[in-house]
Amino acid sequence: MADDLCFFVKDSFVLKAPKKSPLVLRMIVLVFAMVCGIYICSVCLKQISTTTTAGFLNIQLTERPCEKPEIEPSEVPYLHFPRPISYSRAECACNPVRFFAILSTQRSGSGWFETLLNSHINISSNGEIFSVKVRRSNVSTITETLDKIYNLDWFTSASKNECTAAVGLKWMLNQGLMQNHKEIVEYFNMRGVSLIFLFRRNLLRRMISMLANSYDRETKQLNGTHKSHVHSRHEAEILAQYKPSINATLLIRDLKQVEDTAAKALQYFNSTRHTIFYYEDMVKNRTKLVDVMNFLKVPQRDLMSRQVKIHRGSLSEQIKNWDDVLKTLKGTHYESFLQADYQI
Repeated sequence: MADDLCFFVKDSFVLKAPKKSPLVLRMIVLVFAMVCGIYICSVCLKQISTTTTAGFLNIQLTERPCEKPEIEPSEVPYLHFPRPISYSRAECACNPVRFFAILSTQRSGSGWFETLLNSHINISSNGEIFSVKVRRSNVSTITETLDKIYNLDWFTSASKNECTAAVGLKWMLNQGLMQNHKEIVEYFNMRGVSLIFLFRRNLLRRMISMLANSYDRETKQLNGTHKSHVHSRHEAEILAQYKPSINATLLIRDLKQVEDTAAKALQYFNSTRHTIFYYEDMVKNRTKLVDVMNFLKVPQRDLMSRQVKIHRGSLSEQIKNWDDVLKTLKGTHYESFLQADYQI
């Protein structure tokens, strides 16, 4: 009995714990290895990301600026290297761009002049931007609009984008320019904008064009469509059939007012880099266009326009009350306006 008890106790202590399955152990090791692998990979990715970001930052900080060509020191403020937000200038990024503005009055040949400029492969003149009132509502909207134009982020049919060498706009004197002249002069000088003044010598011819254009705006003589400029002789002849009647009583006063406005504009913007051209001179002498290209420092090209002149020939055939006008201007400072000043 005692022996049996001893054997029982002995057997009880001799019993071994059951062995764990090899598969379970392998699974534990595998899970541990996966966790360690994921952790190591995440650390490596963070280090790569940090290094890459630092690399990009270093590239941006060490990016070499465009080298300015060898020019006179006085010309340096007028060379620019815009970086548009909306696209990349690609290989033209280091091609310098000059900023300009055409300052003029309505019906002074500025539309024709601008089409000539835009026929140049490297010039972009974006039209009468400030004819839209909201863009000239205050100085802030004016400068914001100009910034967009000169940053090459303003898109029109005239935009040459990447390889533009001169970019600008046409700006009429009565479109917020004179009212905000102090701030605009400061902006032009700060941004290095060159100004091209374009006026008309014969203000009587300009007045005829103004009255005829206003009449067509109301009557729409060309198949119900108003056109300020035409591209065919036939359309020009239709519009030229209208002969305006000029208020002879107010004629001298009105002519003087236009003269004074132009003189005041030249005075306001005298501190800017600018040049002055007259429509009649360009019509008679196309070498004046070479002077324009030299002023903008762009390569010489043959400039062309599809626009057709509307009013031709003698003024006596274009004014309904010619005798009244003749009598009013005879013997005055404006008598020369009665003569033919160029032939087309």
